[in-house]
Amino acid sequence: MDHPTFATSPSSQQQQQQPMDPTSAAASDAMSRLSLSVDPDEKKSHIAAAAKASRSPAAAGTRANNVANNNIITASASRPHASVSPKQRGTGQPVFSGDSGEGEEDDDDDEDDDEEEDQADEDEDSSDVSPSEEDGSWITWFCSLRGNEFFCEVDEDYIQDDFNLTGLNLVVPYYDYALDMVLDVEMPLEDTLTEDQQEIVESAAEMLYGLIHARYIVTSRGMHAMYEKYRIAAFGRCPSVFCQGQPVLPVGLSDLPRNYTVNVFCPRCHGLFFPKSTRQANIDGAYFGTTFPHLWLMTHPDMIPQKPTQTYVPRCFGFKVNDQSLFYLNREADRASSLRQPQEAAVGRPNANSRRTKRTGSSNTPTNGARLK
Repeated sequence: MDHPTFATSPSSQQQQQQPMDPTSAAASDAMSRLSLSVDPDEKKSHIAAAAKASRSPAAAGTRANNVANNNIITASASRPHASVSPKQRGTGQPVFSGDSGEGEEDDDDDEDDDEEEDQADEDEDSSDVSPSEEDGSWITWFCSLRGNEFFCEVDEDYIQDDFNLTGLNLVVPYYDYALDMVLDVEMPLEDTLTEDQQEIVESAAEMLYGLIHARYIVTSRGMHAMYEKYRIAAFGRCPSVFCQGQPVLPVGLSDLPRNYTVNVFCPRCHGLFFPKSTRQANIDGAYFGTTFPHLWLMTHPDMIPQKPTQTYVPRCFGFKVNDQSLFYLNREADRASSLRQPQEAAVGRPNANSRRTKRTGSSNTPTNGARLK
């Protein structure tokens, strides 16, 4: 029986020209014969054959492959394009163009976090090491701290002599614990302190060592230790222009703690200045005392420099400022008051002859036995 022919569109011709899977070709052929057939029984047989062909294992594998290919195409279409940023151009690592800035920020944040973690680990490691394990003794550790360059190491023999520590137990709190800490004496287990008490003991140990240091530097051994520091200008240099970088010596304005911070004394101009470092400027002046620089210079007279020959003269437009001007008004008043004080003291002081006259009496005074006419 001849089947009628039908005209096909260009699109259907293109579809027919494409290669087809054997199973799908069989199914389409069956469906085409089914559509052209007019016998109902033959139509049913063709439908059953097409259903059987679609349920075959080969057809199932074809459908799975098509689904997998569709998923791959969808994922590749939704994935952002890869590009190389200027930061990673040398390394060749791709960075997605959709989130290149965020990736760089995340990398920077990760690097910062790693550096902070490394710094925290170093701080924890340094804090875990005790002074005795790190530098050998508490004194060496304390003198090596940043800002404690003015201190010299006090001999332990000097500290162990109770005569050199006379009266310090009345000034320093937790004196016994502080002394044991300075001398690296192990504390018994039953005397374990709390964290707050431990901080107080550490502060007391620093005060105790400072007061001992003020007594030690006026001894011969202490002066020699400070001489070595003075030679290398460990205490700094005079800021005055005409002193030409003269090394200075530390000095305090009081021998009692917690009154004044440390200052530096210039042997050339005899000026008093603040230390250059802010850490050193916060040290208590009582840890060096009021005696050390002057006694040190008298002990080493060869170290006394000459006074500067130049003096600064204020000038305006090249002319010297007149001594009678307002520029020197306060200085003249201070000078006049300083000259007036010794004169007033001399006037108020009684004369030696008058005191002698009061004791012995005047020669013109009549005696008790004489009668007045």
